[in-house]
Amino acid sequence: MVKKICCIGAGYVGGPAMAVMALKCPSIEVAVVDVSRPRIDAWNSDRLPVHEPGLDAVVRACRGRNLSFSSDVDRHVADADIVFVSVNTPTKSRGLGAGLAADLAYWESAARMVAAASRSATTTGKSKIIVEKSSVPVRTAEAMERILLAHGGGEGDDAAFHVVSNPEFFSEGTAMRDLLCPDRVLIGGRDRDAVRALVDVYAHWVPEDKIVTTTSLCSAELSKLAANAFLAQRVTSANAISALCEAVGADVSDVSRAVGMDHRVGGGVGGAFLNAGVGFGGPGFHRDVLRLAYACDCNGLPEAAEYWRQVVAMNEYQKSRFVRRVVSSMFGTVAGKKVAVLGFAFKKGVADTRDSPAIDVCRGLVGDRAHVSVYDPAVSEKQILRDTAAKVCVARDAYEAAEGAHGLCVLTEWDEFRTLDYQRIFDGMQRPAFVFDGRNVVDVGKLREIGFVVYSVGKPLDPWLKGLPAVA
Repeated sequence: MVKKICCIGAGYVGGPAMAVMALKCPSIEVAVVDVSRPRIDAWNSDRLPVHEPGLDAVVRACRGRNLSFSSDVDRHVADADIVFVSVNTPTKSRGLGAGLAADLAYWESAARMVAAASRSATTTGKSKIIVEKSSVPVRTAEAMERILLAHGGGEGDDAAFHVVSNPEFFSEGTAMRDLLCPDRVLIGGRDRDAVRALVDVYAHWVPEDKIVTTTSLCSAELSKLAANAFLAQRVTSANAISALCEAVGADVSDVSRAVGMDHRVGGGVGGAFLNAGVGFGGPGFHRDVLRLAYACDCNGLPEAAEYWRQVVAMNEYQKSRFVRRVVSSMFGTVAGKKVAVLGFAFKKGVADTRDSPAIDVCRGLVGDRAHVSVYDPAVSEKQILRDTAAKVCVARDAYEAAEGAHGLCVLTEWDEFRTLDYQRIFDGMQRPAFVFDGRNVVDVGKLREIGFVVYSVGKPLDPWLKGLPAVA
């Protein structure tokens, strides 16, 4: 019977996942540990280091009861029946596989930490279950098994450690909802008892028909990469169609709706991840698609690798196409012109700007000597300036950002951008006043009635833009 769970890594995955586990398993002690004392202090404060709707309430309900955050890694790892490893695996910035492969330095350090802190397991006769939670390359779990074995972990039925892969699939901004009501929980491992023990933990709140088990560690690891790659591919497919829609006068929303209603595609009316836009962003899609391509290359599958690289290439094309459309529409130049950017986060509901399309759009406009003014309701001024090398101005609200601007770009689908007083914005802008909607959130007809020249990704072109080159 599992009495204590420890998670190494108090980051974006480990913190929320363990908070929900503590909430739903009140009889199990859950400890989240990290070598970063400031991060642990933040988890023990009133201002958590991770911002997710509903997370604060869950942490407050469990902290001090059966949920703790500590920097005493060795003690909690040694005492735990199950140890989750949820450390950062950034993309390598140098060396072999730079820009593609995962940097597993933190992961290896955690594996060695587990081995060192758990030596007592070899004498107690009780095996410790090690759960791989981080986003990792295929066969990483096997590497962890080898590290633990090298530290005297034993083999077969006498093993002091059993490694299980349990990738996390929640989405940023809806993490708590996804953790409480997951589409599926995937558990891969060769030892049936270890897999069963983890199934029993999740069964406290997840129906067993949504708990998928496999004896293949590699299948579980690859499923995480494949899931993000497939979602990125869907977005990219919609964006590729959006370019053709503009060229022939079709509406990408109509096309996506028709495609999404096909049960073979799924996702209901409109289809999940079939909405065209300025491009996908966030910490997972770009990273995992390239890691999948790298895995294909490493296994002698260059054609498969190229296929996945094209998903990323098409995403870059969509961002570049948007910038070129802005410049060409504004008479071939934005030099010296003010351009307002509404939205900087990679999607609504988060303050995360990692791989946000807004970053590349701003860089493109600044590169053409535009004066860019950015407003986002969640992203801090410090973060915006860091991401743009302080080459933009940050406004307090949408109206300040648009005041005196020649053009306005909507780059994040925040709900408040749907209900702005666009008449007020129009009155304060230069003429002609352009709106470039990269998320299809504005009422195109209403804005054109006000007097805006409106461009929406994948929509029939504004009469003003017809005949103008799509590329500056």
